[in-house]
Amino acid sequence: MDFETLMVLALALCGLVWLLDARLGAPRRREALARAEAQGTLDEEARRRLLREPVLVEYARSFFPVILVVLLLRSFLVEPFRIPSGSMIPTLWVGDFILVNKFAYGIRLPVLRTKVLDLGEPERGDVVVFRYPEDPSTDYIKRVVGLPGDHIVYRDKTLYINGRPAPQRVLGPYLEVPTGLQLPAQLREERLDGRSHRIVVHPGFRGRLDRGEWWVPEGSYFVMGDNRDNSNDSRAWGFVPESYLVGKAVLVWMSWDGRQDRINWSRIGTGIR
Repeated sequence: MDFETLMVLALALCGLVWLLDARLGAPRRREALARAEAQGTLDEEARRRLLREPVLVEYARSFFPVILVVLLLRSFLVEPFRIPSGSMIPTLWVGDFILVNKFAYGIRLPVLRTKVLDLGEPERGDVVVFRYPEDPSTDYIKRVVGLPGDHIVYRDKTLYINGRPAPQRVLGPYLEVPTGLQLPAQLREERLDGRSHRIVVHPGFRGRLDRGEWWVPEGSYFVMGDNRDNSNDSRAWGFVPESYLVGKAVLVWMSWDGRQDRINWSRIGTGIR
């Protein structure tokens, strides 16, 4: 059960407890107070004791607005997400904590994930969080490289979109963090529809993701990790349905270096592009 479902259940439980007390418990307490007052004068402490809510009702009434605000923020505005793997190196590192814009691609109902308001679609080059098609309970993060109807080819470390290669420029060796594969690694700049971002490739590495050809179906997207030779992405398992989109990654708000047990201060506040 994911966090969003737990929040909805907690909100419903608190609301139910609060409602039952308002309909049943509170009237009974007022009746008890009225009977006690009819029998004689009550001091202020006695009045408070007769009107006091049960502890469970106090907690439900206190937590209800807090849970509601958190649920609304996470469901419709922004959601925090922790980067668990190195598939998006150099853009995102393991231990980065990011914010995901939940309304960039439309407003969806919590848990049901039914879109109720269409506000836009992913653009080529967007870094998106989505539910992993082979296990929808798990969230993944990759870069959109193929839009509905695109013809995608990947070979010789180069991405071809509708017959045209995505321009690349070699920037030099990549040494900042381990990529998960044997070095040397090479840092390159890639351009998609006029937008540039950085990728990492291992020129001498050959694996099962090295080449392939795909036609992106309508209503789906083709995604790849920026760590091109070490990413479990659309080259391995196919396409991301539009209904599986969670949101657009926009900002690194915290970064923890697990190798050195310290905060990566230089990455905090970094925009994701």
